[in-house]
Formats: sequence, structure tokens, C-alpha cells
Amino acid sequence: MKIYPIETGNFKLDGGAMFGVVPKVLWQRTNPADSNNLIDMSMRCMLIEDGDRLILIDTGVGNKQSDKFFSHYYLFGDFSLESSLKKLGFHKDDITDVFLTHLHFDHCGGSIQWNTDKTGYETAFKNAKFWTNESHWLWATVPNAREKASFLKENINPIEASGQLNFVNIQKEKLIKNSELGFDIFLADGHTEKMMLPQITYKGKTIVFMADLLPTVGHIPLPYVMGYDTRPLVTLDEKKHFLDVAASNEYLLFLEHDAQHELCTVQHTEKGVRLKDTYTFNEIFN
Repeated sequence: MKIYPIETGNFKLDGGAMFGVVPKVLWQRTNPADSNNLIDMSMRCMLIEDGDRLILIDTGVGNKQSDKFFSHYYLFGDFSLESSLKKLGFHKDDITDVFLTHLHFDHCGGSIQWNTDKTGYETAFKNAKFWTNESHWLWATVPNAREKASFLKENINPIEASGQLNFVNIQKEKLIKNSELGFDIFLADGHTEKMMLPQITYKGKTIVFMADLLPTVGHIPLPYVMGYDTRPLVTLDEKKHFLDVAASNEYLLFLEHDAQHELCTVQHTEKGVRLKDTYTFNEIFN
């Protein structure tokens, strides 16, 4: 097995929305804001090469939305999903599986693209199975008013229409063992219904793809919960449980949205679980 970070692009979001009730004087220490109160965010995905399977975890925002849509998110930098795959010698047609942690636009937008004559949409990975779970799919396709702007029909409906949609078998336990994809899955319900966090054993270490349970290292303290979360008190409990386990077992946390840090570890302290170290992926797995 080989694992690669895949940079798909950077964008900006309102710092207050990203940290909820936490005052700016506190969160700006780790996530400095610009003059418009916006903080830098990444859309870092993961590619797993395992035998004859090439599994992509999340796909970034894509490039099919309107200029007006993108103007709200201030995309910047030179990264793209296609260029990052090409740099590693891969093409979108090589992907066998696309695993979507959840269906918010910044996590799944790159799954769908315009067709050749721009009259409609098609999947960007024509040879891949797309993986979500039935509970989250129903949540996303009949969205609540709070999340409706994040669940875009053009990112979701074409997956089903393509015949490439597959559901992970969800169980009552928070940690799903022995999934079809060769890694365990931690389920989280605070951000959105049944978000799935891959937990991968790799070269003797456990890597967890954190999605939106832990967007950046600045979100490690328990009260630092996004205003976007649908159930913030559930997020508090999920973070406490997960971070306690992560600190005790020295997990490597793969950060999808942290523009500065790819990986981090956490540790137990008198103030609770806190940041231990940050790393680039190559520093650990060169």
C-alpha cells in the first residue's frame, strides 16, 4: 500500500463561522484572519494505492461552478485535483474507488464535471465506484434548510444517475471494522449525518482522515466547534471520545482543511487533549 496527499486547491472561509462561539482573540492565534475576517483553508484529499485499487478520499470543490459561486469562497493557489494526480503519474480514469466522507460541496464537488459539450454533467471518474452511506445520502438529497446551500444537486444527483453509486454498510457502532475498502471507518454525526472518517493502518501507524471533525489544528480544544455543525453538542462528545483515543494510541491525524499542516499528533495534558506535533506527510513517510 502507498498513500499520497492530494492537494486540490485552497479557499477562504469566515473565521467566525469556522470557530462558532469562540472569540476571535482566541482563534486568530492559530488561524490568523485577513481584513475581511477570512482564514485560509485547504481541500487536501488522500489517494490510496493498494494492489489493483486506487482509492481517492474526497475530491475537493471541482471547477464546474459559476464564477459567482466561486467568488464567495476566494479560491487561490495553483493546486488542482488533475495536476496533483498527474504529478504522481495518475489520471482520473485510473481511480477505482471514490470515497466521500460527506457530500458538502467542498468535499465532493470534484466528483462531477461538465460533459464534453457542456450540456449536462457526468462523473469525473468514469471507472470508479462512488462510496457514501444510505443515511447520509438521504440526508443530503432531502436537505434541511441549514445545510441546503452545501448540498448541491449537481454534485450529488449525477452520481446516482451514473449507476456508480455504492453504499457502505453502516452499523450502530461508531467504528466500523473490516469495510469493503480495506480500512476502518469512524462515524461522526455532529457536523452532518453519518460523516465517515477513514482510519487506515499504514507502515505500522494509524492515520485518520479527519474531514470536518477536526478541520485544523486550531480546532483541537473541545469548545472550538464550527458554526457549520448541525449538532455542536454531539461534535463536542465525538471530539472528546476520538481525541482521547488518538492521544492514547499516537494516531496521525490527516488534516483536510488546514492550509499549513498536513498531519498532526495530539497528547494528554492537564488542560485536556492538546496538539503535540505537526508534520508534512513526507517527514513521516519518506
